[in-house]
Amino acid sequence: MSKTKSPFIVAKKHKVAQQLKVSALSSMMLLAASGAMAAEDVKKDEKKAEPNSKLSTVKVNADAISSDFKADKVSSAKFTQPLVDTPQTIVVVKKELFQQQAATTLSEALRNTPGITMLLGENGNTATGDSIFMRGFDTQGSIFVDGIRDLGSISRDTFNTEQVEIAKGPAGVDNGRGAASGYVNMSSKKANLDDAISGNLSGGSGDYKRGTLDVNKALSETIAVRVNLLKQDAGVAGRDKIESNYEGVAGSLGLGLGTDTRIHLNLLSVQQSGIPDGGIPTIGLDGYYNAIFATGALAGQKPAEVDTSNFYGSTSDHNTVNANMFTVLVEHDLTDDITIRNTSRYGRTKQDQVLTGVNGVTFVTPSNPDSWTVSRSRQGKDVLNKILTNQTNLTATFDTGSIKHEVSGGIEFIYENQLTYTVGIPTATPALTQVAANLYNPSTGDVFQSVVRTGNQAEGETTTSAVYASDTISFNEHWELNLGVRGENYHTRYDTITRQTAVTAPAVQTIPVGTLVGAGLDADDQLVSWKVGGVYKPTENGSIYVSYATSQLPPGGSNFSLSTTATNANNPNVEPQKGTNEEIGTKWNVFGDKLALTAAVFRSTNDNEFVSNADGTTTAVGERRVQGVELGASGIVVQNWQLNAGLAYMEPEITRGNNASVAASTEGGTIQWSPKLTFTLWNSYTFKNGLVIGGGARYVDSVASTSLTSAAALATRSMVEVPDYWVFDAMASYPVSKNINLQLNIFNLADEKYIASLNSGVSRYYPAVERSARLGVNFTF
Repeated sequence: MSKTKSPFIVAKKHKVAQQLKVSALSSMMLLAASGAMAAEDVKKDEKKAEPNSKLSTVKVNADAISSDFKADKVSSAKFTQPLVDTPQTIVVVKKELFQQQAATTLSEALRNTPGITMLLGENGNTATGDSIFMRGFDTQGSIFVDGIRDLGSISRDTFNTEQVEIAKGPAGVDNGRGAASGYVNMSSKKANLDDAISGNLSGGSGDYKRGTLDVNKALSETIAVRVNLLKQDAGVAGRDKIESNYEGVAGSLGLGLGTDTRIHLNLLSVQQSGIPDGGIPTIGLDGYYNAIFATGALAGQKPAEVDTSNFYGSTSDHNTVNANMFTVLVEHDLTDDITIRNTSRYGRTKQDQVLTGVNGVTFVTPSNPDSWTVSRSRQGKDVLNKILTNQTNLTATFDTGSIKHEVSGGIEFIYENQLTYTVGIPTATPALTQVAANLYNPSTGDVFQSVVRTGNQAEGETTTSAVYASDTISFNEHWELNLGVRGENYHTRYDTITRQTAVTAPAVQTIPVGTLVGAGLDADDQLVSWKVGGVYKPTENGSIYVSYATSQLPPGGSNFSLSTTATNANNPNVEPQKGTNEEIGTKWNVFGDKLALTAAVFRSTNDNEFVSNADGTTTAVGERRVQGVELGASGIVVQNWQLNAGLAYMEPEITRGNNASVAASTEGGTIQWSPKLTFTLWNSYTFKNGLVIGGGARYVDSVASTSLTSAAALATRSMVEVPDYWVFDAMASYPVSKNINLQLNIFNLADEKYIASLNSGVSRYYPAVERSARLGVNFTF
């Protein structure tokens, strides 16, 4: 079990962290040397093995392992080089890996890379979907599908995903506006000329039931069709009432496959339903604070935790999502060295949600815990997101004398729209409020206020036109230079309709109560992002690199909303936030290119954040910085043994923050939700009889829930720090026939109790999913 961290042991922890950092730096230097030596050893072994047919057979068997975790390239044509020669930290999680783990959502797949945490929400709102916090920055608005931004705060399923690509650090050249942390891209399955049928039927703890089907059929020598189907009805192990249900279909038609002109028509439709989780109160957890237990009537006592299975909402709570997208990709090879691509997409995502969140505790009769209650808020979302885009890309390879160029460039036109209807408890006299719940014994039989549209709404839209180009210049077999630049013009329009309320005297009511009042704001600007990277290749299978990249996030860039408040980051007159990333790293493909090893030292900075100054002003001079080390390994270690592992050590700091007062100061404080040390590992071994045994571990260091630096302020704040935790999982699969195998997954083997995510007000959290299991049947034909 994790132990509570005291402010008095920070120095000791810092010392340990520094030792870990030194160890990681040492590992990076050793990695480069060992990679080179391993490459030479492999070359020598291969030369010795050439005449030996038995050894050649072993090599074929190793290559035949279908669940190879190692990826050589990302799916985007904007990247012309293999990963080993790309001067940037990019982690690729292939479907073979997350299928072996029985990971079915994007959030679960992202457990395979370090440095990522999940958020529960801010203030009175509970986050839904893939609420990603990566390298110290909110990344929820930087999720892409096949290189196109995917809108909506929804949970994304992986049934139609070939691989998940995580690019770390600012990457404005790749996709335009974005967070300083980087971005996540889901690469979709496409039709190909190999006939194949595969699928899975599984069930498990929490009334879990799921089925998937993947059928690919070649209709001729150049035409193929692929269909993926999904059906899921599931609860959450150890949690009452929560449901997460999916239905999905994805179709892909490939025309002209294997020819100079190829066309892919792809359709995705997903419907999500169920009862969302509003979390449970944090009372009783290590670090919980309330004055009543410090100096009040219950001083010196520790309250009991609530049962983690408790449900504080209504059975009428719901989360309904309808997501649809249609994509057309046309590729044409002008020559052997020049290819032009055009991608068009229309996407539409509708989310209708009603959720009950828990907030503060009231100690009705302090001496009687059975009387204690917790307030509840009825929250809702009624949001429609739409995107229409057309993107053209050209890749070309050519020589200028002895220098080789591999160029990728193009133009993009993107229209994004978000329509949000404000929902809440109906207005009435007297005002309606949601009845509180019994803290330790909540009931779904309580009266729950309805959630309806209030008449207010907001519509934001951003239109972007962009041009970009990158060039990888190879001077010789050892030296490469990567250059990239992107310029874009954007226009954001934000319109609101609000229902007039009564004004407070002595103000005069000039607009009748209930009148709908409209307002609008516009923002226009030009953004330029760039990157540069130098690569040295001591051998063909390895590289050492240094890189610098930038990104920008303009007003309204993450949520399509604008504000007239001068000190709001979404004010049209405010300069865009600017992210930069400096990185030095090395990458090696060893053991016959079957295992990828990576190491990088990085520093990511985000500027132009608003801070409160000592003179009472608020200005956009704030800065956050995250620096650290990241190590990775992915692929086959030895015959039949493969792994995926990552370790990240980060120093997240607010280098210029609030300093209006000592109590409110954040300057020099840590960035919220950013663990210093994270580790992830998954490995599996395949025996001669086909039995596969696998297992993994994840470690997440303690994280701060606040950036405040004042000891006095922290002393009276609850849940200042979320404790660290380890999680262990295991799996086994066995082929009962040529086409069918059984797979058993056990999650949270040690039944570790930990906080999976916490809201910024620290009143509620998602508890860890208890020890649970799933048994599945996998089939391939």
